[in-house]
Amino acid sequence: MENKVIIFCAPSGSGKTTIVKHLITVNDKLAFSISACTRRQRPGETDGRDYYFISHNEFKKKIANDEFLEYEEVYDGNFYGTLKSEIERIWSMGKVLIFDVDAIGGLNLKRYFGDKALTVFIKPPGIDVLNKRLRERSTETEETLKARIDKAELELGLEDKFDVVLVNDKLDEALIKAENLVNDFVKA
Repeated sequence: MENKVIIFCAPSGSGKTTIVKHLITVNDKLAFSISACTRRQRPGETDGRDYYFISHNEFKKKIANDEFLEYEEVYDGNFYGTLKSEIERIWSMGKVLIFDVDAIGGLNLKRYFGDKALTVFIKPPGIDVLNKRLRERSTETEETLKARIDKAELELGLEDKFDVVLVNDKLDEALIKAENLVNDFVKA
């Protein structure tokens, strides 16, 4: 199988993680690309499954050693990035990489992978719905919630730079559309 990647991007709270987790359970050709990050681990998250949780110092060492394909500071002081070793790990298994990243990271990955990549922007039905979803998570302070909404407004302005925009207003329908997109790309 040709080395391919599928990149799902969206503002926080749009449902990209839910969609990506679903796709991995229904398509055994996919493998999740685990990002490295310096943010605090949330309840229910597992190191090495959801993210590689590393310290700021370790992240900076990896930057200095050119171990990242891409990285950025997302939200004040928290770094996220894609390790080159993660791509090699998944491709060595003969799998298609699937990413769950923010819009800027997704565009950086798209530039790197070119025609090997399918980029999908998951769009919430509106900022008000996004705000409600983030509040229902109960993982944000008012300050971090405002930062996420501000970033979401910026990311929504980038949707036309992606191959496909998928509106997640009804999750069941969005899951079926995502399955069809992925299946068509993997077969091509």
